This record gives sequence, C-alpha cells and structure tokens, in this order.
Amino acid sequence: MRFETLAIHAGERPERRFGAISVPIYQTSTFAFEDVGKPRGGYDYSRTANPTRKVLEDTIAQLEGGKAGFAFGTGMAAETTVIHLLKAGDHVVCGDDVYGGTYRLFQNVMSNLGLEFTFIRMNSRRAIEQAIKPNTRMLWLETPSNPLLNIVDIEMAVDIAKRHNLITAMDNTFATPYLLKPLEYGVDLVVHSTTKYLNGHCDVVGGAVVTTEKFAGQVHFLLNAMGTCASPFDCWLVLRGIETLPLRMRQHEQNAAAVADYLSQQPAVTRVYYPGLSSHPGHDIARRQMKGFGGMVSFELKGGLQAVNSFLKKMQIFALAESLGGAASLAEHPATMSHASMPREFREKVGITDALVRLSIGLENVDDLIDDIRQALQPS
Repeated sequence: MRFETLAIHAGERPERRFGAISVPIYQTSTFAFEDVGKPRGGYDYSRTANPTRKVLEDTIAQLEGGKAGFAFGTGMAAETTVIHLLKAGDHVVCGDDVYGGTYRLFQNVMSNLGLEFTFIRMNSRRAIEQAIKPNTRMLWLETPSNPLLNIVDIEMAVDIAKRHNLITAMDNTFATPYLLKPLEYGVDLVVHSTTKYLNGHCDVVGGAVVTTEKFAGQVHFLLNAMGTCASPFDCWLVLRGIETLPLRMRQHEQNAAAVADYLSQQPAVTRVYYPGLSSHPGHDIARRQMKGFGGMVSFELKGGLQAVNSFLKKMQIFALAESLGGAASLAEHPATMSHASMPREFREKVGITDALVRLSIGLENVDDLIDDIRQALQPS
C-alpha cells in the first residue's frame, strides 16, 4: 500500500474481532490470562504491550519503512530510551542546533551519568570525522534542525558512521515520514515527537522510535524496563491524526513556502531560514533527500529583541506558544522558549540569537497568515 493508504489502514485496520473502523481504546492496565503462563493474545500488562499502542507502533513503523515501532509518553521519553542504548564512557557526536530539550537531556542529565557529547555543525564530512573519538558510539542527527532548519546530508553521515562502526539515530519530527524516510538511507533508529505533525492537533504529547530489527529487542526491553510507554488514549489520538498526515503536510508546506517567500522580501527581515528557498545552503541536499521542505520557517528581525517582542505581541492569528505541527499557526522565540535551557553563549555561537523567531505554519488561509505577519512587521 502507498503512504496515504497506510496512514489509514496500517496496523490491522479495521479491527478484526468486531470490524471496528476506529481503533478500540484498550484503556486497561492489565489483562486476564487464559492459563498459568499463557497471556490472552500475548498481552499481560499495558506497560509491556497494549493493543491500541500496537496499532500505532505498527503504523508508524510501516510509514517509516522500519521493522519495529515503539510509542512513548513524550518525545523526550523516546529520546531518553534511545540514548540508554549506550553506557557510561561512550561518546556521542550531535548536531549543535538541535531541539533545546535534546541538548538539555544530553548535556545536563546524561553527561552526569557518564556519557560524553560533542556538539558540532554537521555540514561536512571533515567536521564530523574530526569530532569522532576512540569512544564514539553514536551520531545523533536532526534534519531539518530545530530551529535553524539546517540540513544534514544523511547519506554522508551514514557512510561515516558505517566506516567507524557507529549507531545512527535521527530525529525526524520536522520532516515526518511523509517527506523523509531516514531508514532508507541506512539510519538505525528514527525518533519522533508524535506531539507534533503526526498528531497534528496540539491535544496530546507523545513520542515514537522506529528501528531496524537489530535494535528492536533492546528498545522494547528499555521501554518496558524504564516504563516510558505511551497511554492507550494518547495512542488513539495520534492514530487519528496520522490518518490526515499526508493532506496536512502538503498544505503545511504550501503555506510555509509562501510565508518564507514573503518574509525574504521584507526589509525588516535580515535572514530567512527555510530549506525550500534556493538561497538556503542546504537546499540542494534537502531537495535530493526529501519529498518536500516542511512547514517550519524561522527568520531574524532587524532591531533584535525589542523588534521581536513588538512583532510577537502584535500577532493576531499566530499564537505565541511552544510546540509545532498543529493545524493552528504558532510563533515562538527560541532563545527564551524552546531553547532557553541552552547557555546563552552556546546559543549565540550556533546562531540562535535574540533576533530569531520560529514559525510553525498551520492550515489557515495563507493570505490571512501573510496579512497577520504584514501588520505585525509594521513599526509601532
């Protein structure tokens, strides 16, 4: 089945027993055994496995082209589980402008447990290889990155990883499997915040991991042992969202392209970050490895923080809020919101300045969105 069909029918839908079109919500903590040592249908406890969660896991795995999928309580729970594939003393090479929560987990939590991290701009083979040390065990990729929308050449990164016997993990939240399938390029583990585009309605938090057969058993063991799994109802909400994912992603991208083009022509804007623009340094790579350029647009304003505050206060359709990927358009200030946990000197070094604004372009009429941006850019 093709992507649009899988989004609706993957994971044994309609349900076999009664033919339910909508996946049943198995809101139960435990299951009755058929006999001693014989769980009914293979389910014994919802932390270990749940039928509703299984449909979501199978669906995301099929959409990504992976062997196994796992659903988590949050995107950070998914990342925490993956990073626990490593042990104290291991070293990870990670992009330097990753999501602020990822940076906080690695630098402020996992470093205290004995892991080492090097944060670099992964824009060249030389930069990545120079960061590799004898104890390096993983490359952590994020493309397009959050919030600067930098593009990593996945084929190049995977080739380096294979030459050095490294695990590759990639956050595919911004692109979604509709626009990019990292496993097809040889990535070992794909991570999602299902809170974002997969759910698409800003009414749930969740995460997912899709992997090859090599790591499936380890990821499931960690999910069960650490208790990082998603709840049945949250899984149902994400499944409902995935059914419209292809339609939504096409509209997100169409709107985002128009907004990026408009912003690039405004004198009050000093720089626009959107891989769909031919001026973007990663445009050619993104065009080669992605089906589209996504719905996120970042830009910098003249006048720094004062101009940003004025712009954000005047927005009427865009809500000032963290998160992204929903039907409603959102605007945020990474330096004080999504990336506030990064030290100021590090943020500025990687390019996350006080002048930066990140937009999650929603599904509204694009002319209304541009009108809102236009009035917000007007001098007070």
